[in-house]
Amino acid sequence: MQFIEANGASIPAIGLGTWELRGRACARLVEQALRLGYRHIDTAQVYENEREVGEGLRASRVRRADVFVTTKVWTTHFAPNDLERSSKESLHKLRLTEVDLLLLHWPNPQVPLSETLGALAHVKTLGLARHIGVSNFTVALIDEAVAACPEPLVCDQVEYHPYLDQAKVKDACARHGMAVVAYSPVAKGRIRGDETLTRIGQAHGKTAAQICLRWLVQQNVAAIPRTSRIERLSENIEIFDFVLSDDEMGQISAMANAKGRLTDYAFAPKWD
Repeated sequence: MQFIEANGASIPAIGLGTWELRGRACARLVEQALRLGYRHIDTAQVYENEREVGEGLRASRVRRADVFVTTKVWTTHFAPNDLERSSKESLHKLRLTEVDLLLLHWPNPQVPLSETLGALAHVKTLGLARHIGVSNFTVALIDEAVAACPEPLVCDQVEYHPYLDQAKVKDACARHGMAVVAYSPVAKGRIRGDETLTRIGQAHGKTAAQICLRWLVQQNVAAIPRTSRIERLSENIEIFDFVLSDDEMGQISAMANAKGRLTDYAFAPKWD
């Protein structure tokens, strides 16, 4: 497994996203992913599946120290007291003493960012999270967050796939020693059948999804594809036995377009 290094954190380059996974199916997918070699599991308070993610982690019998577990604090819990309380609730559901990475899920203009980041840093100093970071932050908010946070931020988790140019966010993260973690890395399945990705995949004996994930990892970006199908788990992790050429990387990057974004929320500020 390849790792992305960022401000003291070693983030496994491929992980399992668990958005919309529920109940026994969620626990079973987490368990199977870990047995296949995944070492990075991503969840969130708003996914309402932290308990099942914890069940899958325990059922896998993989050592806790070998798994990088991320969860995210929802925007309604950004006031300092709420953030600490909700973080402890997440750990209780996961049945863990700490998470490896705790993120702010989306920006929330209703709570001063400095207060939220102070509380996030405090949760780290309490030993409830080994590392902290943000998600869905713009370039301007990344700069503001780094300046305001008394502890290092290790990543910005954002939507990133070939149809969406995230060069500005990548550059901002690089300036601060932060990683980019890509959610929806296969564009919620829309890349399957894509002519460019399929053609490049044929040259390497790989699927369009594998080409997409390899493109991200070669940019030193971690990816957390979500799947509800066991058979996709093996496909998504088998991307470390080939290399895309500079020309192929360029062809994929050129696929970005102004309408490429798939995820947005009314309360989220517009991107730079």
